[in-house]
Amino acid sequence: MQWRAYMLLTITTLFWGGNLTVGKLAVGHVSPMVMNSLRWGIAFLVISAFSMPQFRRDWPVIRKNWPLLFAYGAVGFAGFNAFLYSGLRFTSAINSAIDQAAIPLLIFVLNFLFFRVRASTAQLAGFALTLAGVAVTVSHGELSRLLALEINFGDFLVLMAVLCYSLYTVSLRYKPALDWRAMAMACFFGAFLASLPMVATEAALGLAMLPHDLTGFGVIVFIGLFPSLVSQVMFIRGVELIGPNRAGLFINLIPVFGTILAVAILGESPEGFHAVAFALAIGGIALAEWGKPKEA
Repeated sequence: MQWRAYMLLTITTLFWGGNLTVGKLAVGHVSPMVMNSLRWGIAFLVISAFSMPQFRRDWPVIRKNWPLLFAYGAVGFAGFNAFLYSGLRFTSAINSAIDQAAIPLLIFVLNFLFFRVRASTAQLAGFALTLAGVAVTVSHGELSRLLALEINFGDFLVLMAVLCYSLYTVSLRYKPALDWRAMAMACFFGAFLASLPMVATEAALGLAMLPHDLTGFGVIVFIGLFPSLVSQVMFIRGVELIGPNRAGLFINLIPVFGTILAVAILGESPEGFHAVAFALAIGGIALAEWGKPKEA
C-alpha cells in the first residue's frame, strides 16, 4: 500500500535529518572517515545477526550480482557519506543542506537521460514547492540570506555526494530479486569494504581520530543503527513500493527534520518559519503524488 511507503520514507528522512544533527556533535570526538567506516561495520554486524538464513538462501543470486551489490554499498552508502563528511569541512551547513535538496531533481534528470522516464508537470511543481520549503528552512525564514552563499570546494564535494546517492537511487531498478535482509547485508558489507581505503588515507594524513569519549561512542552507535541500518532498509522498500522519482521527493524532508531535531537536541529556539517550511515540503510531496503519471 502507498501509505506504507509514505510512512517508511518519512521515518527514513527523519533519521537522516537526525544524522545531520548528530554529526554536529561528532566534531572533535571522531573523525569523518572513521565515523563512516564504523557506521557501516556496525550496520553489517547487526543485520548479520538475524539475516544469515536469508543470506545463505539467496547466496547464488548474491554471488551472481556481487559487482552491482558492492557498487550500491560503495557508491550509495560509503561514497555518499565520504563526500558529505569531507565537504562539511569546507562549506557551511546551509550550503550543504541546499546542495542535498538537488537529489530529487537529479533523480528526475537521470531517470529521463538513462530511461526516458518523464516527470509530470505536477511532479515538477511539487519538487519546486518542497525546494521552497527547504530554502525557508536553511535560510531561517530570511530568503535574502541565500543570495550571499558562495560556491566553494566544499559545495563541490557535497554535490558529488548528491550525485552518488542519485545514481544509487536510480540504479535500484536493477536490484536483483533478493530478500531485503540479504540485500542490505550485502550492501552494508560492500560499504564497509569501500570505506577502509578512505580510513587508511585519513590515517596517512594524520587526521584519523577514533571515538574516545561517551559522545563519540554515542554518535557511532546512533548512526550505525538508525541512519545506516534502519533508514537504508526502509528506503530500499520505499523505492520498491512507489518508484525512485516519487521516493526521491521525500529526501527534501531531510533539512526540515534536521532543523526540528536541532531545536529539540541542540536547544535552538523554534521559529514560525519551521511550520511554514514543513507545510511547503509536505504540500509539495502531496502535489507530486496527486499529479504522478498514470500507470499503464
